[in-house]
Order: sequence, then structure tokens, then C-alpha cells
Amino acid sequence: MITSVKEILENAQKGGYAVGAFNTTNLETTRAIIDAANEMKSPVIVQITEKTMEYAGGRAIFNLVKNSAEFYAPEIPIGIHLDHGKSVEIIERCAEIGFPSVMYDGSRKIFVDNVSVTKEVVEFCHKRGMAVQGELGSVPYLGETGMGDIDWDEYMTDPEEAERFVSETGIDALAVAIGNAHGFFKERKEPDYKRLEEIRKRVSIPLILHGASDWENGRVVEVIKRGVCCFNVDTSIRLAFVNSLVKAVRAQNDISFDIRKLLGDARKAVKNSVKEKIRFFGSEGKA
Repeated sequence: MITSVKEILENAQKGGYAVGAFNTTNLETTRAIIDAANEMKSPVIVQITEKTMEYAGGRAIFNLVKNSAEFYAPEIPIGIHLDHGKSVEIIERCAEIGFPSVMYDGSRKIFVDNVSVTKEVVEFCHKRGMAVQGELGSVPYLGETGMGDIDWDEYMTDPEEAERFVSETGIDALAVAIGNAHGFFKERKEPDYKRLEEIRKRVSIPLILHGASDWENGRVVEVIKRGVCCFNVDTSIRLAFVNSLVKAVRAQNDISFDIRKLLGDARKAVKNSVKEKIRFFGSEGKA
């Protein structure tokens, strides 16, 4: 059942566990996420990016997620969310389509500009009953900066600024940077747990961690204890999907032309990956 993302996050925050926010790109990944949530009796958030909206069609992919959640998991809380919206225009488009929750990512802007545009987005969305996630600090991408040693202090969220950011913008959730990284970018050797503790002291809204695909149980447990209640997962889903396809093709002398079989196996691989993350995050049985 479609459920408010804000409600899902607040329940996780109160319950001392985290939920997975899993990115989808197509029918197979959508069904894999929803089927995994249903089998694990776990709330989940299904995320859609701008690039996926360009690829699949914004209205088409939104309604695919919505209809699949309502039909295949009618008793499981499932949120739909825009991941990394980087302009007011994409937020407005999502509002027109019917997205109940969006992320505005102004993290590459200077602080005052991030505050200004995020506040504008919040005012626009709250009038329409939409929740907004903001981001402060910078979670690096491969290709955006070099993979060598970097000054992580320049990338991580400043606790004092986080307090001001939340107060001045009115956002519903905050994505933080504590040494985490997107995709295959090399993360900080150890997450800055003290920084996260200080952010939690100053900020009461749900905290989100991006770039969590490769986070295993030890680090997951530590950051949940310090206030993180949602992990964004994308790369591990892509790897499970593509690796399944590559393995299937290589295993056959004559490549199968049954797309349903190839994509069905990839869907199973993604579902197993999502189920593993749900166990790590502690949301199994929380539906």
C-alpha cells in the first residue's frame, strides 16, 4: 500500500531501525523491490531518479511503482520518492505527476544558495502535501573528483550548519555526509561517527545516508544507533541485475532469445539483494 515516506521514516526513527530506499529503473527492479518487501514484511521506499524518468517516462514509471505496490503488496507500507532532484523544474514536474515525496539536492551549492532554493522547494511542496528531503554536505561521485586522498572535512556535513539548514528550510528529512560515497568512489576509511552524533544532537528530523550499497552489518548498526533511519541503495541493485544477465549469457552456447527468462532471473537476483539489505537494516517484520 502506498504510504507517506515521512510516516515510514518517522516510524523507523521511533523504532530504532532503518528502512531501505531502493532505486528502480524498470519493471524488473520495481517488482523485485516490492516482492522482497512483501516476503520480508518490511516497509520500503522505492526511488526514481531524473535519469530514470527520462528513460522510462516519468508518469509511466511512477504509475508502474504505484500500481505494483497497491496490487502485489497491499498490506506493506511502500513510499514513492524522487531521488536527487536538482532543479525546481523537476520538483514541479513530480508534483504534477503525483509524487508524494521528493529530494531536492542542492548540496553542490554554497550554503546560502542551498538554503534559499531548498526553502523555496519546501514551501511549494508542503502546500501540496509533499514531503521534502534536503542534503547538506557532499557525498562524492566517481568522476566528479579524483579517487586519490581527499580532504573529507570539505565534503562532510557540518553539524552547526545542519541545525541552521533544517531550521531555515523546514525540510522533513536530511541526507548527511559522514565519509560515505556514491557508486564505486572510495569511501572514507572509517565513517565519522562523532560527527553523526553531533548532528543527531542538533537535528530531530530523520537522517538519511546515501551511497549505502556496500555497507555491511557492522557499520549499519553503528550509524542506526546514532540516528540514521534510512539507507539509499542503488549500485548493489544494478550489479545484481547486470551480473545475472552476464552470467546467463555466458553460460549458454546459444544465447536465449526468451527475454522473460533472462530478465526474470535478473529480477530474482535483485530481490535477493534487497532482502539481504532489509535484514541488515533491521526492518524485517516491521510492516
